[in-house]
Parts: sequence; C-alpha cells; structure tokens
Amino acid sequence: MTAILPLPKGWPSILLARRGAADPTDLDAAVAAGAFDGLRRAIRELGPAGTIAEVEASGLRGRGGAGHRTAAKWRTAASTEARNRYVVANGYGADPGAATDRTLLETDPYSVVEGVAIAAFATGAQVAFISVRSTATETVRRLQAAVDEATSRNFVGDDALGSGRRIEIEVRPVQGAYMLGEETVLLKALDGKRGQPEQRPPHPASRGFRNAPTVVQNVQTLAAVPWIVRNGAKAFGAIGTGDAPGTMLVDVRGAGRSGVAEIPFGTALRDVIALGGAPRAPRRVKAVVVGGPTGGILPASALDTPYTFEALRAAGAHVGSGSVIVADDRACVVDLARLLTRYAADEACGKTIPCRIGLRRIAEIGERLTSGTSRGGDLDLLADLSSDVVGSGLCDHERLATLPMLSGLRYFRDEVDAHFLRGQCPAGVCRPTALGVAAAAGRARRTAAPARAQA
Repeated sequence: MTAILPLPKGWPSILLARRGAADPTDLDAAVAAGAFDGLRRAIRELGPAGTIAEVEASGLRGRGGAGHRTAAKWRTAASTEARNRYVVANGYGADPGAATDRTLLETDPYSVVEGVAIAAFATGAQVAFISVRSTATETVRRLQAAVDEATSRNFVGDDALGSGRRIEIEVRPVQGAYMLGEETVLLKALDGKRGQPEQRPPHPASRGFRNAPTVVQNVQTLAAVPWIVRNGAKAFGAIGTGDAPGTMLVDVRGAGRSGVAEIPFGTALRDVIALGGAPRAPRRVKAVVVGGPTGGILPASALDTPYTFEALRAAGAHVGSGSVIVADDRACVVDLARLLTRYAADEACGKTIPCRIGLRRIAEIGERLTSGTSRGGDLDLLADLSSDVVGSGLCDHERLATLPMLSGLRYFRDEVDAHFLRGQCPAGVCRPTALGVAAAAGRARRTAAPARAQA
C-alpha cells in the first residue's frame, strides 16, 4: 500500500482517523473507535430528512473532483418518485498516478461502508454498490470482508440496525479506462454496457442506474458522512474553508518522498508539497501538476494558491483525483504537457467529435512542438481547438483535457516559444527545430525534388 505521509501537529484527520489498525477489517476494533455511531444516530434520531439536513448544513462537497454539493444529490434522489433507488460509491481510482481511494478503502473500509449505508438510508435506496478496480485485489478483499462482517452483524442487510430498512451493499470490481471516473460511464459499466458518457440533464440523481434515481459519490465523500453525522455539521464546517469544509486525501509525488496525505481544504500548495519534502539540492521546484492527467501545470510562483475547488480552477488546474506531482528544474514543461494530453486523448471514449478528433489534434500539436515539426499557426490553432472542445464537449474529461497545454501556454510561454520559434528545449529533454529553420528546410526539399526528377 502507498505510504501515508505524517501530518504536522494539530492538523485534523477525518478520513484516516482510524489508520494504524492492526486489521482494518476487525469490526469490533472499528466499533470501539466509533464506527457505525453515525448510522445509528441517523436511524434512531435524525431520520432520512434530518440526515440530509445535517449533511447540507455541513457544506460537504463531492471529493470526486467537481465539488458538487452532496446534499443536493441526496435531496433530488430522495424526492424523485421511483420504485427503486440506488447509491453508487466510486472507488475505482481511475488516475493511475493517485492512490487516494485505494488507500482509504484499505486503511478504513468501514468508513466507506457506513457512509454508503447512511446515504442509502437518507435517500430511500435499498441497494448500493461500491465499485473498485478489479486488479486491486487486496482492496477488493478487505472491502468485501468488511461488507460481509457488517452484514453478518446486522449493521447493514435486510434489517439494518433493527430499523426495518433493507440496505444491501454489493462490492463490484470493475475494469476499464480512465473514463470510469465519470459518473454516467461508471453506471454503464456497472450495468454491463459500453462505457461512454451520457448527456446531462437528466442527472443520475433523478435518472441514473437502470433509469432509477442514483446517488453517485466518490468514496472519500461518503467516508466523511459518518464523521459529520456523529460529530455534527458545525464541527465539520470548522475544518477547511467556508466554501470547502473538511479534508481531502492528496497523493504527493515527485518531491523528497511520495505518499498519501489528508489535508484540510484551503491548505496552500506550498504546504501540500512540503508534506513530501522539497526536491533534493541543487534541484528546485519548477512546476506542480495538480489534478491528475487532465490537471493544470502551475509554476512555482503559484504555490501560495489554496487547495480549494474555486482557487484551483481560477489558477488553471482542478482538484481532480487529488494528485499533486512536483516537477523540478530538469523537467520540460512542453514535453510534460504533451505527455499528459496524449494520455487523455488515448483514454477518451471518442463518442463526440470534440473528444474523438479535437483532443487528438491538440495532442498532435504537442507532439510537433517537441519533435521539431511545428507548423506556423500551431499555437493559434491550439487556442482555437481548446476553446471549441471546452465549449462543445459532452463531459468533463474532454473539457479538462485541454488544461495541460493551456496552462503550459499561460505560465511557461517563454519555454513554449523557445521550442516553437528558436528550436531550443531549455531543459534539454526534447529536440525541437526552430520554425524558421524547419520552413527553410522544407522549401529546400521542395526545390530540390524537381531538379532530381529532371536529372
């Protein structure tokens, strides 16, 4: 399992508060530490409406990247007339460079199980799924053991805690591409259908899995719910910031050491990367990739940016998977942006033209910048294509996939121009060719061709 980075003294811990247990699937130990107290209070004191009100008062927002208000989804699902309702916890962890969801599921599976049960109780769902990557065998084993134990002890099941409510939780190992991080794609995968996103509205909360109201949340979001119900909305709101309360797991890589850390929202990026230690001298921080493969590449001058949904979006990045990757002065930002864009284009489902063609053309511009085959209008074309993709994309994957190249242009224009105009890679990573030299060589080849033919 990925290392859990130690936190500074006084930092709060919600999601990993029970870390360090000898056996994370030991239900007695988990109960002694407070597991299922939140579910008990929801059932015996608050009721469905009161539980949703408590979550709403806490200000909890989704940890899957978009930051939607959690209670809004629950209220929509609960109020939509339907025979069946569902809760789906997304623990797939689509970003190959982030182990946040897997770390949570392996460290404290009961926090997720309890959060799923509370969401099901509040929304009137009788069946819930926890999706997890099928190749994460240890994660699947621990999660299934926790579900089985909680069911056998009547915390969930046909008569959860004697409430007369059926809350059946099923662990669903799934396998697919990066697109499984998108909620409508995940719902299709759970139903054995082709993984492509759907137009919204209608949103899954009103019509989702098998056309029934479905609450889809990241496992971190649901794991925070028991703490909120147990300790109260006010206590949760006191952590983080007013618009982004609570904590989130981040995966810090590329610094002195790598690992997962739980940070309060509002923590400066400088303090986030410090948890992994600064690059070893004489290296220095050049850039930070925030948000995973579709994240933004921010310069060292932006390290005072607070880790919140709005602040990161304004800076040209996003919360995404919680991935924070530090690049030192040996990195070529143009090549890094090219690599991320190429990955996003390869992982795209191709359902729409902006996805199928637009992302591929953007990736090709990055390839040309680093390989010495740039064309005269490439940078203007990059801006135009990105605008078109953002404006007409079907899902966030294609819209956000423009961020690596756009943030590179925004913050590292000198380095882009060095590749594009002067044929230089300041980091010495790629082998660009100056646009003027390339054009002259092209003219020379075209002039020489007829002469060779006549000879």
